[in-house]
Amino acid sequence: MNLTETCQRSTDPRAIALTSASSTGIHSMTHTKTWQSEPYWGLGFDFDPQWHLTPAQQALQEQLIELCATTLRPNAIESDRGLIYPRKNFEALAQLGLLGLLVPQEWGGLGESHTCAAMVVETIARYGCPSTAMCYVMHLGATAAALFRAADNLELQSVLQRLDRDVFIGTLSYSDPETGSHFWYPVSSRAERTQDGWSVFKKASWTTSAGFADWYIVQTSSPDFNGDYSDLSCFLIYSNEVQAEPQKWDALGLRGNQSGTLLVDGVTVPSDRMVGPKGDGAYSNDEIVDPFFLLCSSCCWNGIALGAIDIAKRHTTRKKHVDVGMRVADYPTIQDYVGEAIMDTNAARSFSFSMAKLMDELTNNCDWSVHNQDPSALPRSVYLHWYWQIKFIAAKNVAHVCDKMLHACGGTGFKKDLEIERYLRDGKAGWVMGPTNEVLRQFVGKMALLGFESLDYWNQTVNQRVLHNEIKKLDADGKRQLAAQLLAEVEGASSPKVPVLQ
Repeated sequence: MNLTETCQRSTDPRAIALTSASSTGIHSMTHTKTWQSEPYWGLGFDFDPQWHLTPAQQALQEQLIELCATTLRPNAIESDRGLIYPRKNFEALAQLGLLGLLVPQEWGGLGESHTCAAMVVETIARYGCPSTAMCYVMHLGATAAALFRAADNLELQSVLQRLDRDVFIGTLSYSDPETGSHFWYPVSSRAERTQDGWSVFKKASWTTSAGFADWYIVQTSSPDFNGDYSDLSCFLIYSNEVQAEPQKWDALGLRGNQSGTLLVDGVTVPSDRMVGPKGDGAYSNDEIVDPFFLLCSSCCWNGIALGAIDIAKRHTTRKKHVDVGMRVADYPTIQDYVGEAIMDTNAARSFSFSMAKLMDELTNNCDWSVHNQDPSALPRSVYLHWYWQIKFIAAKNVAHVCDKMLHACGGTGFKKDLEIERYLRDGKAGWVMGPTNEVLRQFVGKMALLGFESLDYWNQTVNQRVLHNEIKKLDADGKRQLAAQLLAEVEGASSPKVPVLQ
């Protein structure tokens, strides 16, 4: 008698539920997660929200877990200890078609959804290599930025068709040394019109895969810039056109991702290397770069938290205290640690998957023709403040969970061989990676209290309340000096008038 027949004859609600799960393609509670043909030593599928995934995505997940066991995880140790870029892991991912995960099938990709992307990133970070996961996040972000405006651009289409075939790794370069995690404000970068196209100047303080990626999507102020930093443009730049210094990279965690400086020093590129029209950068950022980066990086942090829980389970269920006849996992304190870590992490990952599902609904499962048919369509951007929230929650949670799992493992957790210290170090990057958690929580609070306009991304709006309060502190001579200074600036001013916030 098979499982379905047994469950149909049973009155046990759990058995009936198993039948329903089996018929819909959802992993049942009896499905065993394996690791190199053996039962997995961490949490099983009964603690994974498999109902978010289609049967095909579940099958891909299982293939990826096996690839993590045989290839990605061993390479993670090498990357961490030797500061080695995980290109070998990308070569393995390309064998599953994962570099072209988001690319439409007619261009040789898998044509998959935001939900699938979330699962893939989480899986790589959890079972394989967090450094690879973060490099992959940036690759997906660059791929999405290209797909956003690829419909009429043969150069972008050529890049997208090479991803898996040539292990053609992309990344985003949006940071600026003068503005830190305020990456939307590129004061050190610019672009100029030339007879042959565009001359691009990009100076970045942080670029994942810098010097190792094959192609880059970079953001600068637009050609014909007039002082308005909301006027941004994006360009496709190839590896032979950038200058990087990977030898200077030596970080606490994510040591394989090579997030160093990048310089594009007046490189002239053809007209079709502008990604989208001139001035499209702000739309690309709000519709593509932020949503994809915040979703996928959140899944990276969730994956790291889960990886730490898995390691803690393996250690605490095997380690025995002979004097009291108990395993470490038998102590109520350890059970409390693990139980809370699972619930907090599943809350964070459920939040992330809910946003992935929303993005799928907004775009017909990541159908890029939405933007081809209407270039002004920006359905994801409406929910930008929700993407800020999932990143904050995931980055906050991973730091706490990894810390507690280290406590659960005791002194053994300090040993590199257990691997939990690597997950702890990798997870620390979540809080400080731009937009930092300080920036995000202020964005959400300020927007909720004062409205979206109060965020003033590009420092264009005068806060009258603060201005008048400061002026009140000046004596008569101070006010005269300020007035003289302002009048002198007005005489030589060439920038546009700054709007005033009432």
